[in-house]
Amino acid sequence: MATCNLKNLCSSLAKIRIDSIIRTSSRYQPPRYRPPQWYVQKERMTKDDNLTLDNKQFIEEVMQDKLVAQNSVQSPLAEVNTTATAKWNPLTRRAGLIARKIGNYPLWLKDGTKVQTTLLQVADNHVIKYIPPEEFKPMKTSKLNWREQRRLGCLLIGSETIDPSSVTKEYCGLFNSVGMLPKRNLCRFMISRESAMPTGTPLFATHFRVGDYIDVRAKTIDRGFQGVMKRWDFKGMPASHGVTKTHRRPGNIGAGGEKARVWPGTKMPGHMGNSWRVLRGVKILRINTKHNVIWTMGVAIPGETGAMCYLFDTVLPLRKHKTAPPFPTQPLVDDLPIEYYDESLHPFEEPTIAYEEV
Repeated sequence: MATCNLKNLCSSLAKIRIDSIIRTSSRYQPPRYRPPQWYVQKERMTKDDNLTLDNKQFIEEVMQDKLVAQNSVQSPLAEVNTTATAKWNPLTRRAGLIARKIGNYPLWLKDGTKVQTTLLQVADNHVIKYIPPEEFKPMKTSKLNWREQRRLGCLLIGSETIDPSSVTKEYCGLFNSVGMLPKRNLCRFMISRESAMPTGTPLFATHFRVGDYIDVRAKTIDRGFQGVMKRWDFKGMPASHGVTKTHRRPGNIGAGGEKARVWPGTKMPGHMGNSWRVLRGVKILRINTKHNVIWTMGVAIPGETGAMCYLFDTVLPLRKHKTAPPFPTQPLVDDLPIEYYDESLHPFEEPTIAYEEV
């Protein structure tokens, strides 16, 4: 009896050890957070409904009519007297914009200095929904304290109108309830109560001003699985004197001693890129009101060409607004100038710089 019990105990311990090895050897998966309260399934399964060419043309015509009717509606801000109800102060938090990175372009200052800029196009931004602070429940604990978090609401903004037949019925329901066509991208901004805007309010590049500083949030370029030399800029091993097959290896990771283990944060090969980054304090040098394009200083904005970026007022204390910006946003005006230039920038319409002999 004792021998049988010992065999059973050994077999059970072996099974437990094998299960633990299989469990620990599996690839690590990060924790999955529940989606936000406004998120529903977006992508739709493609189905062949045997639509004729006439039916497809009819659907496109209906969509174009709805799009024209939506764009021809007067801005809801014109019906609301914002100057009497809302006033800007340095502690006010405004909404932001959703832009698409379309490339880099050089500009010249008045002293002849050449600077590199990044072009961001604000594509078809509209206010979708406003959730007051009493109803908004954040997905996870924010860094803000409970007093500040309690007085901030949530403004949902969408960009780039798409075909309703290309998304799910539940996703279209988010926009049908507010009388708008579905958007390709959605983003929420934490704003003050006085910064709220009615549903359907269009947002343009003139939401910011030339000379302002903004923060840009975007995803970095996805590089895939990379080694330590490209991911962490390691030097690598020597290329001669007896070195064999370790030219691009990381080498010793220092896992010796009594507690021999790989410490968290050790720089090792792995997935590179495709992570959210925020570039703070980017200066706006030029704005085109016809195509809603913003020229920003530098070429360090995350993401590749065509990536989506989120723009909002900077949080750096020395680069915040000194005077009141367009609040809560710039309303639709027909007679705005096509180009706005920073005072240090040389406009292309003016004569080129001429150096006189002394």
